[in-house]
Amino acid sequence: MFELEKVKGIIFDYGGTIDSNGKHWAEVLWEAYQDMEVRVTKEVFREAFVYVERYLAVHPDVQPNHNFFELLKIKTDLQISYLIEQNILDNNDKTSSYSLAISTQCYNFAKEIISKEKVILNALRERYPMVLVSNFYGNVQAVLKDFGLLEFFDDIIESAVVGVRKPDPAIFGLGVDKLNLPASNIVVIGDSHAKDIVPASKNGCQTIWLKGPGWGDDEENATADVIITDFMELEDIFQLN
Repeated sequence: MFELEKVKGIIFDYGGTIDSNGKHWAEVLWEAYQDMEVRVTKEVFREAFVYVERYLAVHPDVQPNHNFFELLKIKTDLQISYLIEQNILDNNDKTSSYSLAISTQCYNFAKEIISKEKVILNALRERYPMVLVSNFYGNVQAVLKDFGLLEFFDDIIESAVVGVRKPDPAIFGLGVDKLNLPASNIVVIGDSHAKDIVPASKNGCQTIWLKGPGWGDDEENATADVIITDFMELEDIFQLN
């Protein structure tokens, strides 16, 4: 049960929570693929998406200075290259234009969402210390700086930096330590039930699940202390108005 009066600090997830309002980034990218009329099935796109995520987990293509547009461009370049190598797409001028167009659309999507959410983040920042806990590629600070989000967080815990990844509860334990509060006085806000809500609960934190269009990660009947479908609902939950 969510107890607002007990909340003294907040841990936010980043990707899928702040930058896409609960929509899994695979879904965001897939919509861009469709808009650009890339002739692949969703199943084939999913293969390319998973391949690139696994590739980036062990190859340092993403550098700490890369902002989100640059990260998207790296990802989509790799995805398109994979689809060409698998003989699913032809290697021609049209194909070579896909990556820039998809990256631009997805970057603008995130930028627009974040611009609307800043009023909520600012109001929360005035009331609570806030820490970001994210599975990311070592460049989350550059991404946050580009979007004007760094000022909202007292500390940032990034998987590629600390060497612990969600769903390991230990990464949320680091967030609890940074806030220096009892876990019961901290609420974790994230879009993934498996990677955010479950490990946060294991640490004894309260939880708010931003449940959006997923990618098969979360259980349909899973629950949290609070379930929302829009980031802007936090205004009412925290009685900010």
